[in-house]
Amino acid sequence: MPDTAPVAQPDAPAVLIAGAGIGGLATALTLHQLGVPCRVFEAVSELKPLGVGINLQPNAVRELFDLGIGPDQLDRIGIACREWALVGLNGAEIYAEPRGLDAGYNWPQYSVHRGELQMLLYRTALERLGPEAICTGQKVTGYEATAEGVTVTLRASDGAESTASGRLLIGADGIHSAIRAQMHPDQPPINWGGAIMWRGTTRARPARTGASFVGLGTHRHRLVFYPISQPDADGLADINWIAEVTVDNSRGWTNSDWNKKVAVEDFIHHFDGWDYGWLNVPELLRGAGDVWEYPMIDRDPVPTWVDGPVALLGDAAHAMYPTGSNGASQAIVDARVLGSSLLEHGITPQALSAFDARLCGPISKVVLRNRGAGPFGLLNLVDDRCGGTFDDIDAVVSPAERAEFMAAYKSAAGFAIETLNAAPRTIALEAKVRPVPVG
Repeated sequence: MPDTAPVAQPDAPAVLIAGAGIGGLATALTLHQLGVPCRVFEAVSELKPLGVGINLQPNAVRELFDLGIGPDQLDRIGIACREWALVGLNGAEIYAEPRGLDAGYNWPQYSVHRGELQMLLYRTALERLGPEAICTGQKVTGYEATAEGVTVTLRASDGAESTASGRLLIGADGIHSAIRAQMHPDQPPINWGGAIMWRGTTRARPARTGASFVGLGTHRHRLVFYPISQPDADGLADINWIAEVTVDNSRGWTNSDWNKKVAVEDFIHHFDGWDYGWLNVPELLRGAGDVWEYPMIDRDPVPTWVDGPVALLGDAAHAMYPTGSNGASQAIVDARVLGSSLLEHGITPQALSAFDARLCGPISKVVLRNRGAGPFGLLNLVDDRCGGTFDDIDAVVSPAERAEFMAAYKSAAGFAIETLNAAPRTIALEAKVRPVPVG
């Protein structure tokens, strides 16, 4: 590592965290709850509420509730989802099921704005840990294991380099993670399967239940939309939508931008004629403010998320296609499982190994399942059998087959109702990690 000056560390942290995204901040809040001092290093100088709508599954909402982040806060940044539905190319229903409390979970499912969730976690972390615990404008560029734990190299916004040390390092620095790149230098490049997404938000009247998540079309040509705000006096809400088309990816992603602002007219032709009475897709798309284009990307799973005193978490560990609405949810669950491992094994590499053993294999399978369309695989089935249009869905895919498909996905992703409702808390109330040994 370069010869750099150490960062001043009053009350030196036991755990260093790279990245102040949803996973990194959930980890910091969990460590604070357990009495473990930590410090977060974030590359950007100022956190802003960037991003689009996401869904928080009941397994993640449960963990937020256990962190003391409850309905009062979540209702201000989103809405409790009541239904998940798939619709064919003719606008007819393929499958629908209640979600959250309506489905019998003990916790709701929330549709929220990703940036607003991040800012909620950030404000909460500042209040509980203090502003000195989150260092913005400091990117972790590398790490080195030491006799005492781990030392990281930091690069400030002005290019100045420094170091910081702790017992453990958690790499929550996203899909372009520098920590993952060092841990797995021979990893394949980011994977793009050919899907292009256009994302925006339109002020409109919610469909179906008023709090429904709807996927419409086929696995190669679809629209996903759901409200992410409470309706106003006129019944209007912020409707988050994702328009998606799959193209030939044999040349790879040739655009230098991983996301860019575009005009609706650049892609709306893909959805000409998608007017079903209950939903006018071109009208929804044209009503948006800013619209952004993204390739749908993930990373191939790696055999381990751990290198001695260093562990990956969130997108750095398991960046996945957003087809299962569980990327952010899994980052929150990661943080809590990490906390439970620290409770069992102390602030040691053994705790990271236990975390890895519990999650790396199963969640790697979810990454690959999402690459195969995740729960939207039902659209694949319908498309293969009838081209996406039908008179009687039961004659195309039986009710039992549809229910079995969805149950298998929820079980794999960790939010099967009976299992989740019966599971003990990931972290017991008032639990604390053993004090850090001295010397």
